[in-house]
Amino acid sequence: MAGIVAIGTPGSMADTTDGRSFRDRGGWWVVAQLPLLLLAYLVPLRYGRALPLEQLDLSGGAGVALLVAGVLQTAVSMLTLGRGLTPYPRPLEGAVLRTQGAYAIVRHPIYGGILFMSIGWSLFQHSLAGLAIAVLLLVFFDRKAALEEGWLMLKFPEEYALYRQRVRKLIPGIY
Repeated sequence: MAGIVAIGTPGSMADTTDGRSFRDRGGWWVVAQLPLLLLAYLVPLRYGRALPLEQLDLSGGAGVALLVAGVLQTAVSMLTLGRGLTPYPRPLEGAVLRTQGAYAIVRHPIYGGILFMSIGWSLFQHSLAGLAIAVLLLVFFDRKAALEEGWLMLKFPEEYALYRQRVRKLIPGIY
């Protein structure tokens, strides 16, 4: 999923390509994130030791809280974008800058929500290897967001510059 803050005119995801090629829309970033997301799920499952919910310790409890927060943040962010949701980092031609809802808290709430889910899952599974994958995801989404923000600055130079000054990138109040 994408953390894009711009939406296009109503339509399905199939008709939001604006005639650009897969590469020009940032399609390889979408392809690259799929194995990382799989690793973020599978590594903690394989290299962790989850406790039953009734025996949760501090790490497992924090993991559940982060997992739930990540799911909620991602869902609200996707709903905010509605039909303008696209997996690609390049904003759509007829896009309007979104700065309300989850986008008033962080500029890339879908990416941030996925990070929370990854960290939460790793903590719940007590998996250091999973936390290492979460760090890789952080670096990946930071770089993908940087590319996206370059395109957003070109499309909305003044408005996006002001938005960047007042709203954090991925993690509310932190980064």
